[in-house]
Amino acid sequence: MTRAPLLAFAVLGLAACSQDGPAGSGEQATVQAAAAICRPTPVGRRMTGCYLSLTAPAADRLLSVTSPDANLVQIHESRIESGMMMMGELRDGLPLPAGETVALKPGGDHLMLMGVKQPLVPGDTVTLALTFASSGPVELTATVGQPEATTSAAAAH
Repeated sequence: MTRAPLLAFAVLGLAACSQDGPAGSGEQATVQAAAAICRPTPVGRRMTGCYLSLTAPAADRLLSVTSPDANLVQIHESRIESGMMMMGELRDGLPLPAGETVALKPGGDHLMLMGVKQPLVPGDTVTLALTFASSGPVELTATVGQPEATTSAAAAH
């Protein structure tokens, strides 16, 4: 038996197991991002929250976010501990279950822009570059404004 057919089967088998997009197109799957909005910066403050919805075609994880409009962007969670609202960085990123829309919203998971370079006022835009564990990067533009009202008392950002 020759080695050429075995090698061909091995290459085809590896291609079938790749992380590429649909039908082995050679393209990475893309996470869909929608409804991106960042709050205006309060007077005298250089930080604010941003919100959006993410839908991944396959299980993935939002690992990091950057913006030319801020020195640092962190992926944050809000949670209640001992009756108090606590907020902190999700150091391992944000899980994105396959096919489910994950909403980053006031009082819940959100992006925190820190060291905002210029005050953000309604009508401005903010560029966000999202990096994922498996999917290709996504760059989007968020509008500066007030997110939809939420019933959570934790919506203070």
